[in-house]
Amino acid sequence: MSEKKMRLLAKPMLFAAAFFWGASFLLMKNALDSIPTGYLIAIRFTAGAPLAALVCWKRWKLFTPDYLWRGGLAGLTLFGVYWAQTVGLETTTPSNNAFLSAVYCVIVPFMAWALFRTRPDRYNVTAALLCLTGVGFVSLTEELTISTGDLFTLLGAVFCAANIIAVSRLGQGKDVMLFTVAQLAAVALYAWVLALTTETFDFSALARPQVLGPMLYLCVMATAVCMALMNIGLVWSEPAPAAVILSLEAVFGVILAVIFYGDPLTPRLLIGFGLIFVGVLCSETKFAFVQKRP
Repeated sequence: MSEKKMRLLAKPMLFAAAFFWGASFLLMKNALDSIPTGYLIAIRFTAGAPLAALVCWKRWKLFTPDYLWRGGLAGLTLFGVYWAQTVGLETTTPSNNAFLSAVYCVIVPFMAWALFRTRPDRYNVTAALLCLTGVGFVSLTEELTISTGDLFTLLGAVFCAANIIAVSRLGQGKDVMLFTVAQLAAVALYAWVLALTTETFDFSALARPQVLGPMLYLCVMATAVCMALMNIGLVWSEPAPAAVILSLEAVFGVILAVIFYGDPLTPRLLIGFGLIFVGVLCSETKFAFVQKRP
């Protein structure tokens, strides 16, 4: 396919990835009614990793043994993301889970500062203040406490920030799709260890349509397909608009949760979601997409 066509398709691919990931918050909530956290993650990534490997089958000639330890280390942080996010979803709403997960964008610059002494700029600081205020609107009760589900979701955002930094360091000079496959396989391994040592699950539950449907979606669409769409879209897009499009994952998640799950949308939640979304845009793009071009 020509470069021109790929550039035309890049943004629709990113929109599709954001939408499919947004829908996954709702479907994970439904699946958790029947599948324990560890088994849900294990099954999802055990199916997703081979599918992603098939997508990039022509690249396997580039595979070297160091992909295993690099993907294993990065996969540990990615496992933390899905474990904390999924545990959080057990006791919070899909809409809260979607928007609070997006806070990782704001955490990354400050984590990099702590690790590598790279000072955040004024946009990062502004974004942090916006997100912190937004989290307060979304999560804090009248007694100024935070629910366990929201707290785990925020922990997932911290793991996500750590994963981004790990990928940026460990994935340097490596094929991005092969590195991704190694990560997904590592997540599956860690999840099986968690599931087999701490949980029980009757696999006959997977035969029920209300369980099988969401799991197929999570394995195929939300793991293998979305990773491929995102990676291809990022290659053929500019970083700033790509970040804006991918951040819509949280918006799609809230819209679908309200329509299909009945999540309430109070003025307080809307204010909080809005502040978090603006904070994410500020951190990811520094509002480059609205600045005047010479």
